Amino acid sequence: MSKVVDYFLKYVAFDTQSAEDAGTVPSTEKQFALAKLLSEQLKNIGVKDVSMSEHGYVYGTIPANGDYNCQTVGFLAHMDTSPDCPDENVRPQLVKHYDGKDITLNKALGVKMTTKMFPFLKNYVGQDLITTDGTTLLGADDKAGIAEIMTMAETLLTHPEIPHGTIKIAFTPDEEVGHGVDFFDVPGWGADVAYTVDGGAWGEMEYETFNAASMKVTIHGSNIHPGSAKNIMKNAATIAMELHSLLPADQVPEKTEGYEGFFHLTDMEGGMAKATLRYIIRDHDREKFEEKKALFAACAEKINEVYGDGTAEVDITDSYYNMKEKILPHFHLIERAENAFRANGVAPMCVPIRGGTDGANLSWAGLPCPNLSTGGYNYHGVREWIPSASLDVMTNVVVTLTASFAE
Repeated sequence: MSKVVDYFLKYVAFDTQSAEDAGTVPSTEKQFALAKLLSEQLKNIGVKDVSMSEHGYVYGTIPANGDYNCQTVGFLAHMDTSPDCPDENVRPQLVKHYDGKDITLNKALGVKMTTKMFPFLKNYVGQDLITTDGTTLLGADDKAGIAEIMTMAETLLTHPEIPHGTIKIAFTPDEEVGHGVDFFDVPGWGADVAYTVDGGAWGEMEYETFNAASMKVTIHGSNIHPGSAKNIMKNAATIAMELHSLLPADQVPEKTEGYEGFFHLTDMEGGMAKATLRYIIRDHDREKFEEKKALFAACAEKINEVYGDGTAEVDITDSYYNMKEKILPHFHLIERAENAFRANGVAPMCVPIRGGTDGANLSWAGLPCPNLSTGGYNYHGVREWIPSASLDVMTNVVVTLTASFAE
């Protein structure tokens, strides 16, 4: 077992699931346990100035090993896992020398990964795959990134012949719930530029994200006995469905791809007196993003025209913006990453993220921060998996990338 795989398997044993609407950072106390371990590991391998903030952010520095006139580059990954799937008692399974057939993750529950559902599985015939047992997510998002950065740090510190400038390391909480950099100390960290190492098949890199907003809709109804309800009752549940029906039916995640944006109903609850709908809005194009928010507000206003003022209350909060315009003036970050992939036998691919990363908010905060892949697949679900070779390759890519800044 390689060092990076060993690190990865240790990290996924920690339940670090974050929580929506907690009002604190980190949103769950259990994230501190992994943060404390990472702090100790960084100190043990010789990383300098290791600290953990009151909000669970872990920082460290690898000093330059030569007199290089180069930028200070940072690497960061997030510790939390998605609230969308259980993260307690993760039991990784190793599929050795994958044979190209369907993989049974949990026979008792009938959970499989089929090549019909995931045809790209066949690209990894002969490799060792790390999967779930079909009951939890795996945690490669983003404990794979943490393992790769940790192994990169250890490699640099045990191989002084590899040239590098000052390297900054950070591990963050709450990325999955949109608060990963709420308390990130950008000036104190001291990086000039940075990379998140967070998600995607090996070779992928991203500097285009969605523009993103979250939205809460509250429908206020009037609960009257159905026997005497005519012209009096306002059924909040049916009004909520009516509002949803006003949105474009084809602008949803299951019907879009690439640069196409969407409205996504994530959850709903309520009854006749009150109903609540929660959405996220996404679009790569800022103008179309603003149009989507305006369209939703107009739909709510139409409901109020029919059922009375205050029936539909809408609260829209912007989450992050497309980092493309902040990365383009620093495009050497992408070119260096492409060269690092090629140097390790991997074809680089720039793809738009149909989501976001901490790097989007950091880029808008003045720290250019594109994203590098970790090598995993099927995040946020019980069919999450990662080839063990991806962990090794991505570690080598990051090591090569750090050295490129000292050239």
